Amino acid sequence: MNTPVNTMLPRPARQPQNRPKFTSRPHDVHNIYVSLKQWRILHAVIDCGGYAEAAKALHLSQSTISYTVSKLQEQLGLPLLRIEGRRAVLTAEGRALLERSRQVLKEAIELETLARSMGQGWGGEVRIVVDHNVPSALLMRALGQFHAAGQQAHARLREVSDLHPEEVLRDPNVDLVVGERVPLGFLGEPLMEIEYLPVAHPSHPLLSLGRDLNALDLAQHVLIGIRSGHPAEHGGYHERPLRRWTMSSFDSVLAAVLEGLGYAWLPRHRIEQWLAAGTLVPLSLNGKRSHPAMLYLIHGRPWSATPAAGRFAEILRGMALEDANRHGARH
Repeated sequence: MNTPVNTMLPRPARQPQNRPKFTSRPHDVHNIYVSLKQWRILHAVIDCGGYAEAAKALHLSQSTISYTVSKLQEQLGLPLLRIEGRRAVLTAEGRALLERSRQVLKEAIELETLARSMGQGWGGEVRIVVDHNVPSALLMRALGQFHAAGQQAHARLREVSDLHPEEVLRDPNVDLVVGERVPLGFLGEPLMEIEYLPVAHPSHPLLSLGRDLNALDLAQHVLIGIRSGHPAEHGGYHERPLRRWTMSSFDSVLAAVLEGLGYAWLPRHRIEQWLAAGTLVPLSLNGKRSHPAMLYLIHGRPWSATPAAGRFAEILRGMALEDANRHGARH
């Protein structure tokens, strides 16, 4: 008897496909047995003082509250509550888990809020760093309108006394910077102009000269400021001072000038009340009493900016323009 011969050719081995390798993390593969709703019900029992009160607050039946808490304890393998009289009291284990679970629930709510705000065209937050001489009134009005237009977006504002934009912009999380200089390689646009005045206390010797001051006059007195080499200090009015005191904040500079310890270049909008009271007096330098400086709106990473950052930049730009037009109309 002839043995049948298999004439079929062997199938070629299946070539492995170039699929991306999935590297799991512990929380990716760990089964989750407890829901956020269970934690929320536990919080209600604690915050309301009992099962019946929690049921009323959450508009659920008392049996549902009782079953949910019981199931939660069973799934965790821990007693979270014990009954004392008619009150539910946390056990030691319950106290240890309570605040942690509150934080988890809070972050879950924030995540859902963020998703909804993104669906409305808003990014999660806008992170802004500004020179301390940016008018606070302008910033607060812009933040107020930003909040009214998109209440779910977060804002992080940091004011810096001695702003070096190139250093601040090394942080990839910074969306917008407002300062007097645009670093090389970054996109910046003129935002607004501020006016610096050279001022001193009325009792300062410079004011006793009774005439326009020159470079030699200024060089004999202490110049007080926050940063060295500010453009206003070298605007063609005077030579480098022989004595310069550098301080860490505007308040310290102002206090030193009010004590008559020296003179300073300060932004007009921050010293209006002392000018009006006569406790600060502008110095006249060769017939000039001020030096303008431009503040620029600098975009940190425009290609990856959140919608919230774009909206805030738009609001700030519009308000600065309104202020400039209003100021121009008064003059």
